[in-house]
Amino acid sequence: MRLENKKVIALVDEDFEDLELWYPVLRLREEGATVHLVGKEANQKYIGKYGVPAESEYSFSDITAEDYDGILVPGGWAPDKLRRFPEVLEMVRYMDQAKKPIGQICHAGWVLISAGILRGKKVTSTPGIKDDMTNAGSLWSDEPVVTDGHLISSRRPPDLPPYVKAYADFLANQ
Repeated sequence: MRLENKKVIALVDEDFEDLELWYPVLRLREEGATVHLVGKEANQKYIGKYGVPAESEYSFSDITAEDYDGILVPGGWAPDKLRRFPEVLEMVRYMDQAKKPIGQICHAGWVLISAGILRGKKVTSTPGIKDDMTNAGSLWSDEPVVTDGHLISSRRPPDLPPYVKAYADFLANQ
């Protein structure tokens, strides 16, 4: 279990992209990582775009980013909500400064834009927010997964296998 003793935050809010939350969470847990679902409120049920539920274990204010080894931001419409919480932006900024892995897929780039951490970074995302990503100063490319240091980004659900592998590989070698 190469990710045993690793702890990861998986952010959640309404209308997350079901696969983009659950596939990484389950794969990382399968490799031994502890992954906590963290939302605005603890023990809150959030519903994904396609109806799959996710119940948060902790609220943003219940946790300390320093206690974790990485963070995952799912896509869907949840990122547009998540980026409005100062606690979320602080978590992302901490992970960036500490060079801990930040996983973002699809529309999750919106959270990183709002955190102000993309200038000069190589990334990908859904093509629908390419302009947002480049306007934030990133170097965008249309690839299944792009790794720039501790920042691991991906486009959409069909890219989940290489995305989660890249994230897990980085986390394992941290």
